[in-house]
Amino acid sequence: PSESGFTTDVLALYDWAKARSGNSSILFWGHSLGTGVATNAARKLQEERGIQADAVVLESPYTNIREAAANIPITKIYRQFPGFEYLILDSLARAGMFFPSDENVKVLGCPLLILHAEDDGILPPKLGRKLYETAHKAYKDKSKVKFITFPEKLGLGHDYISFNPELPALVKDFLNMK
Repeated sequence: PSESGFTTDVLALYDWAKARSGNSSILFWGHSLGTGVATNAARKLQEERGIQADAVVLESPYTNIREAAANIPITKIYRQFPGFEYLILDSLARAGMFFPSDENVKVLGCPLLILHAEDDGILPPKLGRKLYETAHKAYKDKSKVKFITFPEKLGLGHDYISFNPELPALVKDFLNMK
């Protein structure tokens, strides 16, 4: 798999769904690594086809893959060693892996919803907050960008935001704003 391959696959799925959806909205919803795929696809759709995504929802996102790798807990012990950046972080770039959501959201114009749990132990909520701040600053229509955090007491962590019974109503309210 490659970053461009993921994006191509998502756009093929988008085309398939669009051909069968009638006038229904189609949004890109990415979780974790998939948030980079979702923003790549939305940007490519907009820039190469002139089509704006109906919406993008990012669940447990990061700014870009380099910053994500530098902040995930498993790398904490390795960050102190010389060569960490070259061996780990730079190797992602050498492999063509960037997933630049922070750059992508600067050019998007579609509604953007960012969801992050305060107790996310994989991707720190500060990355979701930073991505939101980047998007909010770049968007002309600030009302199209929303950041929702889920308190630690809910225990949603990295993988269970979708289990929150309030999520469907939150997303529906957001989509009705557009």
